[in-house]
Amino acid sequence: MSKKENWIAPSILSADFAQLGKDVKDVIASGADVVHFDVMDNHYVPNLTIGPLVCESLKNFMDKEGVKAPIDVHLMVKPVDRIIPDFASAGADYITFHPEASEHVDRSLQLIQAEGCKAGLVFNPATSLNYLEHVMDKIDMILIMSVNPGFGGQAFIPQALEKLKAVRQMIDASGRDIRLEIDGGVKVENIAEVAAAGCDTFVSGSGIFGKANAADANRYDTVIQQMREELAKA
Repeated sequence: MSKKENWIAPSILSADFAQLGKDVKDVIASGADVVHFDVMDNHYVPNLTIGPLVCESLKNFMDKEGVKAPIDVHLMVKPVDRIIPDFASAGADYITFHPEASEHVDRSLQLIQAEGCKAGLVFNPATSLNYLEHVMDKIDMILIMSVNPGFGGQAFIPQALEKLKAVRQMIDASGRDIRLEIDGGVKVENIAEVAAAGCDTFVSGSGIFGKANAADANRYDTVIQQMREELAKA
């Protein structure tokens, strides 16, 4: 199967929450493709972020402002099943979770899809890919963490490239329509290398939001254009 169109997915974890709607509107207008929504519970990971109410508010703002982009919700919570319907109702398009956070991975994937969302699994740096052997028929996205989850601004873990290559082979062998996403330490300087390993969906938080200090609506144009130019080289 041919590689999918590259998607740039800014992580709103690094946005300004006092003006979240504006930041999202501006970054999508600058050429980003997906809104990546990081959910942490101070239990599965040692940090606490945002929940369904913020997702619903953002979705309503995007609809009102005509901002068209999928919302990609990454659940770093345990247990995970209870919160899935809430995010589906709040406007999520993709919902991904960590297999360690579910007692029954297959059932959690089925639950996401039954709620009308696309489903995915997330793999931490030390998590085995073995789970994929049994559930590829229920997966729309595979997310490889290139940092340990919990905080933005961490350095990229190079071993993630080997994991990407392995998952790319599995996706191609399956013949299924599955996106391959990466999250953690992705920036202009390494995005081409990540793409060359088989990735097609690139989460970047501080690598995008941290590069823009100006108050104008075009403040993300330069960094996203630089990412596109690097991806064209891969």
